[in-house]
Amino acid sequence: MKEIVIRQLAERGVELMDIAELVRELQRPYSPNLTPEVCLSMVGAVLEKREVQHSILVGIALDTMAEDGNMLEPLRSIVVEDEPLFGVDEILALGITNVYGTIGLTNFGYLDKVKPGILRVLNNHPEKVHTFLDDIVAGIAAAASARIAHNIFK
Repeated sequence: MKEIVIRQLAERGVELMDIAELVRELQRPYSPNLTPEVCLSMVGAVLEKREVQHSILVGIALDTMAEDGNMLEPLRSIVVEDEPLFGVDEILALGITNVYGTIGLTNFGYLDKVKPGILRVLNNHPEKVHTFLDDIVAGIAAAASARIAHNIFK
């Protein structure tokens, strides 16, 4: 299943190194010598979790359904427009962040607000719907960052 979600992320324009870069940015103040390879391995560890895989599959399916017009109104318009009060996209991503505790929630909030790197690219894509995907990617990065923090501060 992990290979399937990695492939689906790539098909939507997200490479694992994109997520690893977010992790490195989150952890830079605490671990300035953190390598991209360690960040990438933490992203891989998060993607091993079945509940994370399920969230990715559901989020990508919902974005794709909205994009292709295969979602009922008014939900389709809400998803396509990424309505600010919708919140279901964040709820799905919070399931990922909670895998590694509350520090993941803080990381996610920062990423969701600032939208650095690949998150900005996804959020501003003119032709694709990434309402769920940008939050899912932030959730993966937040969880991987929390995993690093848990290992540093044992």
